[in-house]
Amino acid sequence: MRNKSILSEAKQIQLASELIRLGARLQVLEANSNLSRERLVKLYKEITGVSPPKGMLPFSEDWFTSWQPNMHSSLFINIYHYLTAHTDVHGIDAMIKGYKLYLEHIETSQFERVLSLTRAWTLVRFIDSKILCLAPCSKCKGDFVVHALELHSNHVCGLCNIPSRAGKTKKYAQVIASNTQQLSAA
Repeated sequence: MRNKSILSEAKQIQLASELIRLGARLQVLEANSNLSRERLVKLYKEITGVSPPKGMLPFSEDWFTSWQPNMHSSLFINIYHYLTAHTDVHGIDAMIKGYKLYLEHIETSQFERVLSLTRAWTLVRFIDSKILCLAPCSKCKGDFVVHALELHSNHVCGLCNIPSRAGKTKKYAQVIASNTQQLSAA
């Protein structure tokens, strides 16, 4: 019988619990904790009241470069990089804190959340493995997620060159109308 630290196990349970509350899939939990799959499934059911979703994780790097997901992905990864560069927070802790800051920004802007925790985790892995990288926009100088193997010397971001159908959803129109009314009332 091997000795397990109760404090170490408690920290693993706390980390897994926080990831579950943020919407992490089981594969993300397994990759970031030392808990067994059975314990993670039990914990997931206890916290959410349902079994964890089955199936593979999203793996297309193209998702991160389409217009709306690119804006959200770029926002998150810039927050993540700022945290890792300017604080002593790294790894999964930086990802959790960065994702929480992303959620706060989205909530205050009243935009719909596009980036899930699992996609944010996948994005960090894609950046670390150099499948994706950040490139500065030649107009606004902001850093945006792009394919690593593409040429990006004259990259123009989706905010400086908005596609014709971007933001044409009913929900987006309602948020813009609401924000406009709030500004005119002030």
